[in-house]
Amino acid sequence: MTVLARYSMGPAALAGAAIVASSPQTVLNGGIPATYAATGAAGVPLSFLVIMTVMAFLAVPYVAVGRHVPHGAPFYAQLARGGNPSWGLAGAAVTFIGYSALQASLYPLLGSTVAALVGSGSWWMWAIIAWLIVLLLGQYPGAVGARVLGVLLALEIAVVLLFILAGLTHPSPGAGTAAGAGLAFAPSSLVVAGATSTLLVYAAAAFAGTETALAYAEEATSYRAMAVGSAAAIGGGGLLYCLASWAYGAWVGFADLDGAARQPLTLLGEVYGSGIAELSTLLLVTSILAAQASFGAAIARNVFALAREGVLPVAWQKVSPGAKGGAPLGGTAVQAVTSAAVLTTMAVAGADPMATIFPWLSTIGAVCVLALLTATSWSAYTFFDKGLGGNESVFVRRVCPVAGGTFGVLALFFMAGSIGTLLGTEPGSPRPWLVAAVIGGGVLTAWIVGLRLRRARPDVYRGIGRGVPDGRTVLDPALEDVEV
Repeated sequence: MTVLARYSMGPAALAGAAIVASSPQTVLNGGIPATYAATGAAGVPLSFLVIMTVMAFLAVPYVAVGRHVPHGAPFYAQLARGGNPSWGLAGAAVTFIGYSALQASLYPLLGSTVAALVGSGSWWMWAIIAWLIVLLLGQYPGAVGARVLGVLLALEIAVVLLFILAGLTHPSPGAGTAAGAGLAFAPSSLVVAGATSTLLVYAAAAFAGTETALAYAEEATSYRAMAVGSAAAIGGGGLLYCLASWAYGAWVGFADLDGAARQPLTLLGEVYGSGIAELSTLLLVTSILAAQASFGAAIARNVFALAREGVLPVAWQKVSPGAKGGAPLGGTAVQAVTSAAVLTTMAVAGADPMATIFPWLSTIGAVCVLALLTATSWSAYTFFDKGLGGNESVFVRRVCPVAGGTFGVLALFFMAGSIGTLLGTEPGSPRPWLVAAVIGGGVLTAWIVGLRLRRARPDVYRGIGRGVPDGRTVLDPALEDVEV
């Protein structure tokens, strides 16, 4: 049986891979200013804390089941084991759609950013270069990519922390930091007419990718490494974005947030000099590229896991050879072809990179991730109810799945009510229904595939979500070059 580079990623590497996917620099320079500008509400910092709490309740059962179902396609495997194989296939389809959409959405963002920065070239020209870099990084095991992206992540976080320090120590005249905190963290700051759902949706979008640590289950050194990595990604990311949005609000002025459009780069340049501002601009580009690579890696591992179980073509389970191999080459090629097809279609159609491609694809991706986490919370309840767990507490087996599933459903309703705002469509426009149509089409396709597998290849159907190699019987790539 083909395996990845097992036992090669510790908690730091897993946390880094997950946080990188959420792109801290993009949240700081794009998400936070956009949220304030769209809502004019002071409760952006509190919205991050609320969504962080929701994500924690969703993550506990997800990670707990992951202990017993360590799989490269975690949503697929958990839904199959907690529900049935058809649920798993639906989860696989939604995962592929969601992660592919999130990854592809970042290409126009990166291309437009670089084109504006250097003053030459079209967005798609720079997007092609980024596509090639992502394809190259996919040729290496997750541990290698984590080391490369980890350096960039450390620089990213350092710059975000510098911004937080600058924002809190340079508040808007007449609006002290303490007074701003009273506005930013007051429960009433979230209850704003026409803005509550938008606040929570923007915050939820910033967490997309923090759940990807479990996709490296086969490469993780232990279950504890996955649990710590996931907790660090959600908790660390949530606190970082909360503080950054508080600092931004203090700097701009909580009393004058309508249409807030000041860029964090301006404050960094004023306080620390042009060098830090230029570094932050460069890190914005590398942050987007790192997020693309992280989503690409997650897609590749999902494809690999399904190919190994025979659901997808067996050739797609190909991995790099040798003691330093174990990278999912087949899955990397599939994600590269998919993103190239999406980008080519958009470019040929002449779609606006930032007004159309980015909001539509990122919205589809965010909805998919939230729907998957919600579904796995409910499937975790049935998983433990079947007696498939271990000695987990009632809090893990019952409280978190029900709470997380309920919060997830509510969050999906909030997101559904704000999709028009996220997409920039006119009130009453039917176009937001296209998001549901895309996701629904994926689920329908998975259901049809499940019916065919159950009839034509029942052994494959029954094995869905169960194709995890036994380390005692399968040769580890790290031992491939050892002569006995």
